[in-house]
Amino acid sequence: MSDKILVTVQGVDKIGIVAKITATLAQFDVNIEDIKQTLMQGHFVMFMLCNIENSKYSFKEVKDGLTSAGQEMGMEIWVQKKEIFDNMHKI
Repeated sequence: MSDKILVTVQGVDKIGIVAKITATLAQFDVNIEDIKQTLMQGHFVMFMLCNIENSKYSFKEVKDGLTSAGQEMGMEIWVQKKEIFDNMHKI
């Protein structure tokens, strides 16, 4: 089983989004391996490939922590295991 997760963040752009999400990931001992972000007509979108291998927290705990951080900012956050994402997109 892979320890990689995909985190997608989206919502209205505001100050502190990246800081809040990366601080939450650090709190859960999650390593960010790749990050892409963009603004689309004032709409913030960020994709992150992260590794939870060295985290003492479960996938569910990490997901719940990120979801909670997103709710505090009025952002939508999706967290999924990369392995499941990859399998969903195979033809």
